[in-house]
Amino acid sequence: MTASVACDVLVVGGGNAAMAAALSACDHCASVIVIERAPKFYRGGNSRHTRDFRIMHEKPTEHMLATYSPDEFLDDLRRVAGGEMDEGLARLVVERSEALPAWLSQQGVRWQEPLAGTLHLARTNMFMLGGGRAMMNAYYRTAEKKRIAIWYDAMLEDIDIAGNVFGSAQVRKNGEVVRIRACAVVFAAGGYEANISWLRQHWGDAADNFIIRGTAYNQGNTIDLLLSAGAEPVGHPQAFHAVAVDGRAPKFDGGIVTRLDSVPFGIVVNQRGERFYDEGEDFWPKRYAIWGGLIARQPGQVAYSIIDSKVVDKFMPSVFPPIVASSVADLAIRLGLDASRVQQTVDTYNAAVQPGTFRPGDLDDCRTVGVEPCKSHWAQRIDTPPFYAYPLRAGITFTYRGVRIGPDARVQLAGGGAMENAFAAGEMVAGNVLRRGYLAGFGLTMGAVVGRIAGEGAARVAR
Repeated sequence: MTASVACDVLVVGGGNAAMAAALSACDHCASVIVIERAPKFYRGGNSRHTRDFRIMHEKPTEHMLATYSPDEFLDDLRRVAGGEMDEGLARLVVERSEALPAWLSQQGVRWQEPLAGTLHLARTNMFMLGGGRAMMNAYYRTAEKKRIAIWYDAMLEDIDIAGNVFGSAQVRKNGEVVRIRACAVVFAAGGYEANISWLRQHWGDAADNFIIRGTAYNQGNTIDLLLSAGAEPVGHPQAFHAVAVDGRAPKFDGGIVTRLDSVPFGIVVNQRGERFYDEGEDFWPKRYAIWGGLIARQPGQVAYSIIDSKVVDKFMPSVFPPIVASSVADLAIRLGLDASRVQQTVDTYNAAVQPGTFRPGDLDDCRTVGVEPCKSHWAQRIDTPPFYAYPLRAGITFTYRGVRIGPDARVQLAGGGAMENAFAAGEMVAGNVLRRGYLAGFGLTMGAVVGRIAGEGAARVAR
């Protein structure tokens, strides 16, 4: 016989959005059960690997410089989204982000001074002291104090939805099947970036060469269950947020330390030794998320960042050491590339570099002329040995395919209307605001804002 338990609000998932929902529901007098597919050590999903929230603020704070208005925040989102954005939901997230620092502090999250270098985030983002794992530990400590039930190694297997009403969930916990009856549910179980077979359906064999930056537990089964139950899909199945990571990173769970920020200060070539995109198009936090997709479309899904000694201290390095050589040709050989082709690419690029004043923290006037692709900013000749290189691969953070929600975070139905007592938040609803592109720190911000809305809404339904 299947065991059965009951609660006011069931939360599916264990990351930032899920815990924001669980704590908010609890604060509105609901009994809460959180089911986390991962074991306790790996709890928190991709949120474990994060480090900052993007926050709107009208005056300087202890942890952010100057101001960051809602209009500027929205304009930044529009630029990275290329016009594909839900303006209403985006504005809601932006405006409510201002209250996040105080609320997160109440949950035990602590803050540090912003990082410098290529991130350009001192004015727009707040950094958690200890990073994402410390944030998740704070969430869970607070949840335990509030007597929220946390189930680890608990995977959602099936959901009972009649019409537009959620009734119960079938969960496999430590090998046993349990039926959870709940008055309301919040789905916040991440995307399907770790499901290589699903990625292969849309990317073919290239998917086998992708690096999964975060948890191996984001398999997409919750999204699949919701879509089968009539939820309206959102986002293109091929779209994902992916960045350039060190090609030597592990297949799963390498985290943020494998990301490469050297791209703006040198050139990037593919296996043919050719450049293929403007490395200095814009500030790195507004363009770093396009590089995963660019590399995914190159031969072998691999590329190489090449710099010289002038800029080796201008960015946060990978956890892996760079490949070093005394000449460009020797560097190419060590990378397994055609030395003459790489040398020609570097020579052509060097000849196109125009005089300018190199300013790593600004959109400077260092650019190229007469070469394709151009380099718009931070273009300097690669001419000072020793020379350095990092192998790059596409590191997927999350997918954009998910379920559509309304401004109250309720799951929308494909035939019209919304589910009465089912809400969603986190990466599985990211496609509601952004269907491509990314803005550093926005994922955590959207997750916490929408998670709080979903948790509060679920508690009200339960009451």
